[in-house]
Amino acid sequence: MNPNPVIGVLYHWLGGLASGSFYVPYRGVKRWAWETFWLAGGFFSWIIAPWFFALLMTKDLLPVLHETSGTVIFWTFFFGLLWGIGGLTFGLTMRYLGLSLGMAVVLGLCAAFGTLIPPIFRGEFMSQVVGTSSGRIILLGIFVCLLGIAAAGLAGIYKERAMSPEQQKETIKEFDLKKGVGVAVLSGVMSACFAYGLAAGDPIKALTIKHGTPDLWQGLPVLVVVLLGGFTTNFIWCVILNIRNKTGYQYFTSISREPSEQSRDEVIIETAVDAPSREVVEHIPSARKDLRAQSSVAVEDAPASRKADAARAPMLANYLFCALAGTTWYFQFFFYSMGETQMGKYKFSSWTLHMASIIIFSSLWGIGLKEWKGAGVQAGRLLALALLLLVGSTVIVGYGNYVGLSH
Repeated sequence: MNPNPVIGVLYHWLGGLASGSFYVPYRGVKRWAWETFWLAGGFFSWIIAPWFFALLMTKDLLPVLHETSGTVIFWTFFFGLLWGIGGLTFGLTMRYLGLSLGMAVVLGLCAAFGTLIPPIFRGEFMSQVVGTSSGRIILLGIFVCLLGIAAAGLAGIYKERAMSPEQQKETIKEFDLKKGVGVAVLSGVMSACFAYGLAAGDPIKALTIKHGTPDLWQGLPVLVVVLLGGFTTNFIWCVILNIRNKTGYQYFTSISREPSEQSRDEVIIETAVDAPSREVVEHIPSARKDLRAQSSVAVEDAPASRKADAARAPMLANYLFCALAGTTWYFQFFFYSMGETQMGKYKFSSWTLHMASIIIFSSLWGIGLKEWKGAGVQAGRLLALALLLLVGSTVIVGYGNYVGLSH
């Protein structure tokens, strides 16, 4: 198969769209704690979807993994484990900075580390990147991407200055710029480990091609191993939260137990290994609080049968929403693995394309969810500039890969 950077960029855009949209179905989950629906969706993200598509699209998946050396499996899994920590702390970033600014800071760091470290580690950076015209064009695209991310972050700062405290609380319940940036730095560095896991899995790609898998699907077996590492981190933390918050019953029964006062007032421990709060995907918390308050008043005045119905979680609907969210999340890397095969010898640039695409679509969702309402003209202009730079960076990186193929 001959690489085609134009098709590769389109695949990465599809992956960015999936990543920027996956949390939307979670908004339909009712009467479940964060740790419950996150783990339920995670089974589809990190276990079911990776195995299903790898078994469907590749040849001899189990023999390929069996033939892979233990060292390769370990490092691919281990980097997935570290990436899982970055993903959990990323939720805290969204909690403190909101969707647009949180994504910008974390994914900016993630883009820089995840794109540049693999070729540096392999000893290819000076010879194949800095030392070639196509490589320098790609570096320009990476720089433009980082400028776009910086513009998005600056837009978030202007938004904070323009909005009243009441408006900030309405859009982002716990907005805290200093705390959010600190967590974002940790999350961005750890999240870049996904790129390292993909690079560590290169021998798996070679084996699956040897077994007859088309080049386009060669990355799917690697995702099985990397995402297993991410699942391990998330599973451990969600089970801890299920036990601590006494929410494990929610997986098995529709009868909802009202949280105790202690649970309501619980202080979330904010360390490097903590997950986001249960409100991580609730970007309009005040509106939801009003709705819950109205619902609770209505339930108090309702007959006993209606009270019982209101206290029940819609189990089938919740699991379906989690399945949809989890599978949508997986598709970001499904398309990523396809896009990477189209980028030629500069496949490391796929990470920049992926990050830029995620920020573009996440920012558009942030606009749609009214996170930027009342942010002011200056913030709006900076956000528009950020989106323009990010789109431009994908074009430049794609062109750099095209130049590399022509030579």
